[in-house]
Amino acid sequence: MNEEIDFILKKLPVGLIIFDRKSIFYTNKKANNFLGRFELPTEITTINNRIFDAIDSGRLTELFPGEIWFTKKFKDSPSHWIFRIYIYDKPNPIVYLVIIEETISNKLNMNETRQQFRLTRRETDILRRVLDGLKNAEIAEDLEISEQTVKDHLSNVYMKIGVENRTGLMRTLLYSSKANTEKQE
Repeated sequence: MNEEIDFILKKLPVGLIIFDRKSIFYTNKKANNFLGRFELPTEITTINNRIFDAIDSGRLTELFPGEIWFTKKFKDSPSHWIFRIYIYDKPNPIVYLVIIEETISNKLNMNETRQQFRLTRRETDILRRVLDGLKNAEIAEDLEISEQTVKDHLSNVYMKIGVENRTGLMRTLLYSSKANTEKQE
């Protein structure tokens, strides 16, 4: 069962960091990618300390009665990041943090884009990551394929959409999405 759980945690589309009283004791692949680019907001450490103090004093539900989350924008990121904190207080307390990136691809209807431009599912996987700002090497690592395969799929995407580069791709897809939204209104 541990192998299956490891697979699920590795493939989660969100970052997951688990803290015990002393430190981080687990990070999944998305969380490691985040930590490779950014530092955890200082609010996380402050909140974690307050949570463990509340658990120790028996006042967890009193001091943290609702959801704990916040959004943050980092200097070198086009995205906003959502941080959600969850608490497991028995028998060995842990705090887990879910990190969600609000990406451009999440704002587009990728199924509609796939159908409109007759993209394969794999081309759509690559396109989603390009829109989210990943480099070819990062896409290859994320999808567990070679960088050359990424380049080949990306060339097909450019041809099907009728653009020559990533800038043209972004412009075309955002314009296409805006036009489709205006038609529906």
